[in-house]
Amino acid sequence: MKRYDVVIVGCGAAGLYCALHLPQSKKIGMLCKEGLEQSDSYLAQGGICMLRGEEDYESYFEDTLKAGHYENDPKSVDLMIRSSNTIIKDLIGYGVEFEKDADGNLRFTKEGAHSKPRILFHEDETGREITSKLLEAVLRRPNIELFDHTMMVDLLIQNGKAVGIVAQDQAKTIIPIFGDDIVFACGGIGGLYENSTNFASLTGDALGICLKHGIELENIDYIQIHPTTLYSKQKGRRFLLSESLRGEGALLYDIHGQRFTNELQPRDIVSRAIQEQMKKDGSAYVYEDLRPIGKETLQSHFPHICSKCLEEGYNVFEEPVPVVPAQHYFMGGIKIDLAGRTSMPRLYACGETSCNKVHGANRLASNSLLESLVFARRAADDIAFSQHEVPQVKDYDVDMSGYRDVEKTMAQYRRHVLREIEKERKNHE
Repeated sequence: MKRYDVVIVGCGAAGLYCALHLPQSKKIGMLCKEGLEQSDSYLAQGGICMLRGEEDYESYFEDTLKAGHYENDPKSVDLMIRSSNTIIKDLIGYGVEFEKDADGNLRFTKEGAHSKPRILFHEDETGREITSKLLEAVLRRPNIELFDHTMMVDLLIQNGKAVGIVAQDQAKTIIPIFGDDIVFACGGIGGLYENSTNFASLTGDALGICLKHGIELENIDYIQIHPTTLYSKQKGRRFLLSESLRGEGALLYDIHGQRFTNELQPRDIVSRAIQEQMKKDGSAYVYEDLRPIGKETLQSHFPHICSKCLEEGYNVFEEPVPVVPAQHYFMGGIKIDLAGRTSMPRLYACGETSCNKVHGANRLASNSLLESLVFARRAADDIAFSQHEVPQVKDYDVDMSGYRDVEKTMAQYRRHVLREIEKERKNHE
């Protein structure tokens, strides 16, 4: 039996940033389902958005709402945009290195559906750069204890309030972990799909647990398909070809070498155009031509993408590469307010597993890292500074008999989540 002031489930960017903004007087326990670097935060290639002065506000706000088909919550969008400069300054303070121009100024790039460049980046591994620096900072904090290969199996509830979780550790032992506050930062749902850019371990466990306990979810059928992932006949996670490529000039061709769509439209529109073209041609992919970007920019801005394509047998400097849409991002999730609070007292959520309606029905490129960090900090601030009384939670003996077959339990969660997604999809038709 373990006890902490705060238990955070998930060690991606949202979970790490939340932990770093909690008071160092609090004892924090963090769980990671797999290894510490197996979160989708590490996979984010494109970058992170930042408001470029007050004159950029209206266009950034409109770009976000337009991409989200105006189903966004304007208050959430405003909060994210207004918080962006503080977040970027904070990340630089943690040692995050963003690309700069020859004069030492931050360099911005543009992606599809953005009206102007406002995206900071680190080569084509911005997520890895940010998340690794946050992890380094967390590992230096003596008040934070991390457990890798430890999976949440259930939520513990007393008097209608979240008081802890049931977990399975690396030795397959079932243990209760108590906390005054619980934060779900469990990532997305890509592991539920055959073709996804996500790690297979991200199977929406927190959503299944919320469904079990009647905790409110929102828009869980809002699932973003990324237009361009590297085509492969092999099973497993799909390699993403960043939105930034098209922002820098990459073009899409059908199998006959003809352009068929505007590459700079929002992701859902481009994905739909690709799927329609594939159906029309009876093909398993279309082509993305990176050569218009130029060799120098490809080598400096997208070295890892170039390297991965070469590993798969495609020289991006000489030929187009085959691409196909794949599940990429989850816009729905556990319903939260502007402070990261869920419908259950003492339970918070942040990152991709949560839904504050920033993204609406379709996420604007490179808003994900920013949104995750903004609301992770909001949750931390609410835990730290709220006036509500912290309950005196009594540890108790948890009946472990219901968790003898963990694989069966997790499979039930997955089935329940998929059923609920399909149900909500039909409701939105």
